[in-house]
Amino acid sequence: QVQLVESGGGLVQAGNSLRLSCAASGGTFSTYAMGWFRQAPGKEREFVAAISWSGSGADYADSAKGRFTISRDNAKNTGYLQMNSLKPEDTAVYYCAATYGRTYYYTSSSRNEYNYWGQGTQVTVSS
Repeated sequence: QVQLVESGGGLVQAGNSLRLSCAASGGTFSTYAMGWFRQAPGKEREFVAAISWSGSGADYADSAKGRFTISRDNAKNTGYLQMNSLKPEDTAVYYCAATYGRTYYYTSSSRNEYNYWGQGTQVTVSS
């Protein structure tokens, strides 16, 4: 059983950056693919980015490409989401999630593929 705890959210002005962290415990983090999702008020939870257990595979939502970077440090049992050039429309609660890694490059953009979720961290971008 993997427990995930996000941190690093906050209030920033448009154009600035934030780095979210996802600390994992209770399982072998290095065997899990990881994803970041977000949910804005009144909207469904949506995919942001995902990374394979090896760190060699990554996938991004179109809204994140070129601005966000997902990474992980398996030695620290921690995943990251670096968010640059933030926009007001990035305002949401951000969740990290984990699922068994399957293959070296495996990632998934589907919420249904993830077994473990964190409690979320709020990101608010002001204009």
